[in-house]
Amino acid sequence: MNLAVLDPPRRAVFISDLHLGSRHCHAAEAAEFIASVRCQTLYLVGDIVDLWWMSQRRAHWDAAHQRVVEALHAQAAAGTTLVYVPGNHDRALRRFCGLAMPVMQVRRRAIHVTRDGRRLLVTHGDDYDAVTHFGGLQEKLGDWLYYRILTGNRLTNQLRRRLGLRYWSLAEYLKRQSGAAERYIERFVRAGLEDAGRRGLDGIVCGHIHRAALIERDGRVYANDGDWVESLTALQETATGELQLIDHTGKVLASVAPQTAPALPRAA
Repeated sequence: MNLAVLDPPRRAVFISDLHLGSRHCHAAEAAEFIASVRCQTLYLVGDIVDLWWMSQRRAHWDAAHQRVVEALHAQAAAGTTLVYVPGNHDRALRRFCGLAMPVMQVRRRAIHVTRDGRRLLVTHGDDYDAVTHFGGLQEKLGDWLYYRILTGNRLTNQLRRRLGLRYWSLAEYLKRQSGAAERYIERFVRAGLEDAGRRGLDGIVCGHIHRAALIERDGRVYANDGDWVESLTALQETATGELQLIDHTGKVLASVAPQTAPALPRAA
């Protein structure tokens, strides 16, 4: 895996939904990615450790999972500021929000200010479940089916790796064929942008739905840094202020150029 593209220092890198402790986490790729980046601030945007999975099912923790933790410690030791914004699968860590620990800061949500002055809400995204989920039996059936798809995704890529083929997300492909999934994602995007707007901010960085994206809509940025069970993606802000969605090899998938002038403050 060639990660040379990640060598220049970044102002910030955002990752979420590693789901460490679950069988579906691509921990080896995550560890290599985290070890490769150099940035001023590393945001951990929720569901980093899957405490829900570990309490409900058999925990899976091997050497690759441990290397992720070691890579995060190495980032802190190198002077990178780590900001942890817990999600719904590591919700128990929200009791530590507001604390500045020796290794990282824990925040319920954060505001990242880009080089060109844009203020972005950083939040996991589960706050929007009330307006995006159906609930009841339909949601439980969807969760059951999703974990079966992730199992298929893991097995598919084990075979592809043996054949020398690059990573390919079966789960992402199947979701894109589902009209219901696409409508759910659109509701989520709209809810996130509306929340940022109510707070007088210029956009949002989130995770949660396992669909990486970087777009501008109605003058605001919607950035979803993706996950490490399907898309293996992250978001970064370069030294020039450009926002980039990248995959685990450092390939740029989408970008938003910096503004030519700093964003004007909006009323709260």
